[in-house]
Amino acid sequence: MKADVAIVIVSYNSEDHIGACLDSVFAQKKDVCQQVIVVDNQSRDGTVALIREKFPQVELIIPGANLGFAKGVNLGVSHADAEFVLLLNPDTIILENAVDVIVEFARKNPGHGLYGGRTLTPDGELEPSSCWGRPSLWSMALFALGITTLAPRNRLLDPESLGNWQRDSVREVGVITGCFLLSPLKVWNELGGLDERYFMYGEDADIAMRAHHAGYRPVICPDATLVHEVGACSDTPVHKTMLLYKGKASLVRMHWTGLRQSLGLSFLLLGTGLRAALSKIKSKPDQSDTAGRWQTLWRERKDWIQGYGG
Repeated sequence: MKADVAIVIVSYNSEDHIGACLDSVFAQKKDVCQQVIVVDNQSRDGTVALIREKFPQVELIIPGANLGFAKGVNLGVSHADAEFVLLLNPDTIILENAVDVIVEFARKNPGHGLYGGRTLTPDGELEPSSCWGRPSLWSMALFALGITTLAPRNRLLDPESLGNWQRDSVREVGVITGCFLLSPLKVWNELGGLDERYFMYGEDADIAMRAHHAGYRPVICPDATLVHEVGACSDTPVHKTMLLYKGKASLVRMHWTGLRQSLGLSFLLLGTGLRAALSKIKSKPDQSDTAGRWQTLWRERKDWIQGYGG
C-alpha cells in the first residue's frame, strides 16, 4: 500500500542519536502511514548494527561509500512510494505528532512546494535554523562588512536570519533546511531532487531557490515541532565550516551570473578575510575554535571559493 509519507534519513556515524530519532518517529506517529528509509553513508561506528537490531521495519540502504548528503537523499527518495517525502536529520527528535501535523498542513495548504517546521534545542529553546532568508547581494554585502556579526538577528542588518521571529506563526520563507523538509513527491520530482554536485551544505538552499523560480512558496508550519541538536552528527567544526562556505560559493556560481556573481564571491571573500584578521588580532596564543575556523577558512579560500563545481 502506498504510504502517506516517506521519511528519508541520511546517517553518518549517527549511533549516539539515530536510535532516539527513530524511536520518536514511530512513537509520535498518529494516523499517517509512514515508510521509513535510512541511507547510511559508510558509518564507522555502530549505526548500521543498531538499526538492524532495533528497527527491522526500517528500509536500510547501504551504498558502500560516503555519497554525501544530496546523493544520499536522492538515493533514499528513489525508493519512496508515498504521497510526500520528508527529509529528517538523525540528530532530531519528533515531538507532538509533528509528521502527522505537517502532512495535514501540506494537504490543506497546497502550492507551497516545500514545508518546514519549528525546531527546538534539547533544552526546549528555539533553534532558529529550521529556515532562513534567501541569500542576496544585500545580505552578502552586510556579511562582507561584518555588520551581520555586529547586529545578529536584526531583521534589516542580518536579513538571512529572519530577525527575531520565533518560527511560531505560519510564514513563507526563503529557505527551509534539510533537517526537517517535506515536499509532495510529485513536486520533488518536478524540481529534480537535490543537486548532487553539493556534497554537504547548500543543497537545501539550492532546491529552495529552484522552487521559488518554479513559482512555489516554501512555508513554515509552526505546529510541527521537533528537537534538533545541531551539528551532533557532523564532522569537525573546521571541516564543517569549509563545506558550508563551499556550499555558499556554489550557490553564487550556480544561481547568479555576470557582475552579480562576481560581487557575491567577492563579498564572501571579504567577509571571511575580515573575520580571520580580527580573530587573529583578538585571539590569544591558544586560539579558540571560532578563531581557528576563520583563519583556516581564509587560508583555504582558493579551494572553497571554487564551489563544488570547481
